[in-house]
This record gives sequence, structure tokens and C-alpha cells, in this order.
Amino acid sequence: MALFTFLLFTGFVAFYATWKLRRDKLDSRDGYFLGGRSLTGIVIAGSLLLTNISTEHLVGMNGSAYRNGAIIVAWEVTSALALVIAALYFAPRYLKMGLTTIPEFLEKRFDGVTRTLVALLLIISFVATLLPIVLYTGALNIEAIFEISEALNVTQSQGIWITILVVGTIGAIYAIFGGLKMVAYTDTINGFGLLVAGLLVPILALLSIGDGNLFEGMGMVFENSPDKFNVVSKEPSIGEGARSAILPFEVLFTGLMVNQIYFWTMHQSIIQRVLGAVNLKEAQKGLLYTGLLKILVPAVIVLPGLIGFYYFGESLYDNPDSVYPLLVKKVLPLWLTGFFVAVMMGAILSTFNSALNSAATVFSLGIFKRYIQKDASDKKLVAIGKWTSALLAIFAIGIAPFVANAPEGLYQLLQQLNGIFFIPIASVIIAGFLFPKVSASGAKAGLLFGLVFYVVMYYGLQLDIHFVHIWGIEFVLNIIVMHVATLLFPKEAPFEMKDAGVLNLKPWKYAKPFSLFLVVFTIILYLVLGNV
Repeated sequence: MALFTFLLFTGFVAFYATWKLRRDKLDSRDGYFLGGRSLTGIVIAGSLLLTNISTEHLVGMNGSAYRNGAIIVAWEVTSALALVIAALYFAPRYLKMGLTTIPEFLEKRFDGVTRTLVALLLIISFVATLLPIVLYTGALNIEAIFEISEALNVTQSQGIWITILVVGTIGAIYAIFGGLKMVAYTDTINGFGLLVAGLLVPILALLSIGDGNLFEGMGMVFENSPDKFNVVSKEPSIGEGARSAILPFEVLFTGLMVNQIYFWTMHQSIIQRVLGAVNLKEAQKGLLYTGLLKILVPAVIVLPGLIGFYYFGESLYDNPDSVYPLLVKKVLPLWLTGFFVAVMMGAILSTFNSALNSAATVFSLGIFKRYIQKDASDKKLVAIGKWTSALLAIFAIGIAPFVANAPEGLYQLLQQLNGIFFIPIASVIIAGFLFPKVSASGAKAGLLFGLVFYVVMYYGLQLDIHFVHIWGIEFVLNIIVMHVATLLFPKEAPFEMKDAGVLNLKPWKYAKPFSLFLVVFTIILYLVLGNV
């Protein structure tokens, strides 16, 4: 029955997406890489949610919540603030310029070398950090629920290898043959499936704990460990213990918001959905709907971890990433586990094939067309994009099994590695918008300084300071370095943002009221849960 429901839902998603694409032209540049610039708000929101939420969240964040409490919720809740900034400031400017990739903006604002450097960094960050961790956590979850190794009579590590290979191959096929629109449609169905299935886990667990009464079950979980519900961490951010701290409260005001702004307003795999919007109104709707979902998502990726502590106590402290799969097996009826694993695989595939599609877009348009074949046709660029996706998928599948045994959990590992790439790129893009005098030489100096600074400070000198604080310090220093380099090599002509005339730029009339609601809701959430 579990296998039947798994195949039924997976087959439906594949059939629906293929049917929706039956008349689409996937051999043109905009058709393949941007979904023909036809994405609506609901599709953008569903795709953004599932591109972001994957098994590294379900497994990693619930594992962290089990061991460290609800402090990890800051990664999700503060996303709403960044999505407000994306909707009101960045989306109108990106769509006005008619961009296909973020590096394309850097060429318009600075020069081609800056664009190429960032394009290469993006591709390396996808292959070295995001893709392998997504594949490994997905395989870990599927192995734990379906016990692939027992079914195939192999060791657990071999079962995880096999699952990585199968899931990686399926994800690559989606990305290679369907382009962004295939990814977006499958994301939308899987995204709402993930919300339903993800909410079922804590709901069924709480009903079981409370003998059929949801609120009584919640009360029992709370009374078991009230301190774990507090979202304000008392961990040290500087000094002894700072390096191993999960998320001290102070970092929310330094590097965390820089990271959130980068991820939700500049990260290619996220912003590519916005660039594929049919108009500015739908882009803003998609971003702000996602902000609302991100505030609700902790019920799926934090609450189960707290429930896991009620069930398992401290018995799994040495292996927190096993908490969520064990909880799913404990509370879901057998016939629902197939549907759950199908949605889980959809979440893995979404993040995986979104990153592949984005990397292919960046390479084809930013490197191949610029340096290898300047007169390449749209068909040629699409073909190169497909080959790029295939090669990157092979690399990611090969690296994935080696990310096991992260000391602070897989989600924490992902964030630590992201700092190498995210903050230097963010500082250059923000400087491009906010500081018109910063030159191309300044941008390159800031980019290179940022890369070296984080690696030396965190991995070289191993300072007793939380890595998110290092992000904040790095961001400020990057901006200073860019201005100093600009004084030595000044910019010749000011940058003018021109309207490419590609889309209707009339904003959504409810964008500002909706944004205000998200900001107020986020503040209230912290005031309430910070006093638990």
C-alpha cells in the first residue's frame, strides 16, 4: 500500500507537469530557462517554497530543534522580512532590466569579468554545498522510512548510495528535459503536498499524545520541556562556546539578515522564478505569499523536532538527524507513508533540479555565450544547458555520500559552507544598487577579499566568534574595501538602469499592506515566543 501511494502521487505529478507543458516551446532561451516568462503568483510561491524547503530542512532543522530547541526558527521567520524587501525593492528593478540571471545585472552595472567571477562562484556553490547535502539528507530520510537497505539486502551505507543515485538521476531528468517551467509546475503540486503531509506529522503525533485532543497533546509536549519553545537563544556569540553555538540571538542583527537578503533577493535558484513571472504584479504576489508560508512553515520543520524530544528524550542527541524519520515512522499510518515519501522525494527533486537549472542558466548564458560561442543560437544554448545539468548532477551524486557525520548537524554544515559564497556575492550586488560610485575594480576587490576573509577567519584562525557574526563583519569590510579600491580605480561613467520593455511593471495594489502585515506578524511572533 505504501509503495502504491508513492507511485500514484509521483506518477500524477509527472503526468500533470508533462500535460501542462505539451504546447510550450522549450527550445528557446526564455522558454527553457525562464518558463517563457509566464509564471503566476501561486506557481511562483509554490515553487519558491519547495525550492527552499527540502530534506535538509525536514531532517536537519527538526534534528536541531530536537537537540537545541526552537531557536533555529529564526532562519525561517526572518525570511519573511527578506521577501518583503525582494517584493518591494529588488523585483521591480530586476524585471525592469529584463534580466535572465543575476550575474547579467553585474555585467550591466560593473563589467564582464565581475559577471564571470560570480557565475563561477554560483556554480561551485551549487555543486560543492547545496546539491550534495540535499541529496544526502533525502537519501537518509527515504532509507530510514522505507528501509531500502533491508529490501535490497545491502548495508545501510550502500542503501543510501543507491537512493542518492536514483533520486539524483530522476532530478536531473526533470531539469534537463523540462526546463524551469517543468520544475515550477512539479514544485507547485509537491509544495502544497509537502505542507499537507508535513503538517500531518505533528498533528497525528499531538493527537496520539493527547488521546485524541490536539491541544492537550500540545500542552503535554510543552510541559515536558518549556525551555525548548523559547526562540531567543542565550548562547554566547563571542568568546568560549561561540563556535559551537547554533544561533545566538545577537546574530539576528548582524550577518543573518545579510544572508537572508542575499538568499531571497539574489540567489539564482530562488530569483529565477521571479524573473520568469508574467508581470511585476504576479512576481510580488509570489514573493509575499511565500513570506506568509515561511512564517507558517516552522510547524513542519521545527515543531516535529520538539515533539521528537517528548518521545525520545536525550537518547538521540548523538544522532539528531535520525529524529524526523523515526517520528514519521512512529505516527504515520502505513498507507500514508508512501504519499509522504513521494512528497519528500518531490522536495528533494525540487531543490536539486532547481539548482541544476539555475547553474545551467548561469553557465550557458554567462560563460558559454560570452567566451566560447558568442553567436550561439537559442537551440545551442538550451543544448549546452542540458549538458551542464547532466555533468553537475554526476558531480553532486559523487560528492553526496561524503557529507555524512556533520558534527553540529547537516543544516548547520550547509549554512557554514554557504558563508564562503553568499556574503561576498551579496555585498557586490548590494553595492551595485546602493552605491553608484563603486567601480568594477572595487567590486572585484570586494569579492576576492570576502572569499579569503571568511575562510581565514572561520577555518584558518578558528576565532571564538559565531560564524554568522563573521558574515556581518565581512559584509561591512567588503563594502569598505570596495570603496577604497574605487578611490584607486574610479568609475568612468555612472550606471543607468534602463527599461528593457519586456514586462508590465504595474505593481500589485496590496503589496505594501501585505508587506506591513508580514513585518508586524514577525515582530509579534518573536515578542510572544521570546518570553516562553
